Amino acid sequence: MDKPRSPLPHGKVTEPVRILVVGGGYVGMYTALHLQRLLKDGLRSGRAEITVVTPDPYMTYQPFLPEAAAGNISPRHVVVPLRRVLDKCRIVIGEAKAVDHAKRTATIATLATEEEGAGPVQLPYDELVIAPGSISRTLPVPGLADYGIGFKTVEEAIGLRNHVIEQMDIASSTRDPAIRDAALTFVFVGGGYAGVEALGELEDMARYTTRYYHNIKPQDLKWILVEATGRILPEVGEDMGKYTVRELRARNIDVRLDTRLESCEDRVAVLSDGSRFPTRTVVWTAGVKPAPVLAATDLPRNERGRLKCTARLSVEGVDHAWAAGDAAAVPDVTAGEPGRECAPNAQHAVRQTKVLAENLVASLQGRPLKDYAHKYAGSVASLGLHKGVAHVYGRKLKGYPAWFMHRAYHLSRVPTFNRKARVLAEWTLAGLFKREIVSLGSLEHPRAEFELAAGPPPPEPKDEASRGGTADGGAKSD
Repeated sequence: MDKPRSPLPHGKVTEPVRILVVGGGYVGMYTALHLQRLLKDGLRSGRAEITVVTPDPYMTYQPFLPEAAAGNISPRHVVVPLRRVLDKCRIVIGEAKAVDHAKRTATIATLATEEEGAGPVQLPYDELVIAPGSISRTLPVPGLADYGIGFKTVEEAIGLRNHVIEQMDIASSTRDPAIRDAALTFVFVGGGYAGVEALGELEDMARYTTRYYHNIKPQDLKWILVEATGRILPEVGEDMGKYTVRELRARNIDVRLDTRLESCEDRVAVLSDGSRFPTRTVVWTAGVKPAPVLAATDLPRNERGRLKCTARLSVEGVDHAWAAGDAAAVPDVTAGEPGRECAPNAQHAVRQTKVLAENLVASLQGRPLKDYAHKYAGSVASLGLHKGVAHVYGRKLKGYPAWFMHRAYHLSRVPTFNRKARVLAEWTLAGLFKREIVSLGSLEHPRAEFELAAGPPPPEPKDEASRGGTADGGAKSD
């Protein structure tokens, strides 16, 4: 394959090294941030340029989504504006549809290309960092596409919060027991981090919210966690996983292990154990899969659809292509067994970005590259306010200490001092004042009120009889 046109030469440059970062999530943003720092002089002199292609103008710190859904953190503090953080990079809001690495071009669709009707554009590059992240892994469950709710974006998290409170409003006002029971039944599918933390935080929030309803009690709420395997939260170890099950069941949460969701058609969740639950809420958090753009590249992938990478975070057998995070299958050089890969989690991702950026710059400058090596430290998970589990460096924690460690760890990892300060301030205020229980469901349909006002007026009654009497209010006489 061709080499980059210009390995950061000195002097006047007409054709700089073009670095393309596909994805503006955790890996994409941090990689671009490290490159921005390492190539500071090159970017200033025009010897290098960095382009970040991302569907959203912000990076979402996903570990805080459950707290945002529970109202502990404002949604805008869970995201980081890319244009502010990556001020030396060119930000393109769009989606990479395909990558032809042999020709060093990426096919990009933007909002502008849709408006112009010209179709996607070809974006040339010299060095490629592919970090599109992952998407929800769904199964062909009848009714899931119609009634399922995801939990991977800040929009989904806030939408779910509004939805839960809205269901409580429905249950409080209906006279139909069937509608009430379905509104107060919440089914979560998936016993990993996303499912357990989302359920724990929202159950905590909803239980608190019942105090403001005259006819809903905490025991009226029915929460069900469905997990296809025999354990939940495998990252925190078997003992802590069993403790989590006991903790959730002690809160009257129905945990169903070795159970699958067979159907949710007609707003009825049918489980593989034969149980049927009329419900208006099915939250799907049963794993993720690589972003579709990986299948539209000429880069090598493994059987799971992730890019085959070396320990140096370069794509295997390919020059000038790099990857990390969910999209990359990176060998774990610290593991005792051969062939083991790094887990696709934030702990590895944030450390991989630094090594990736350093290796990319080293390759441009002709210096030797280094392997990515990080021994897994452990995991922490929140189960609601003041409740959590942790397994860190061989030590097992539960309850308040684990919850405190969860908050401290993620506060240290959320990008930018601005976000750290805002999140800490919100946590402090939340300890001094009552929890917010407001639902802003109208955010999902912001023009509904205006459309009603601007629409045609309602039809007038056709005759006096339809008004229930004569013009002077009396009954008609013969």
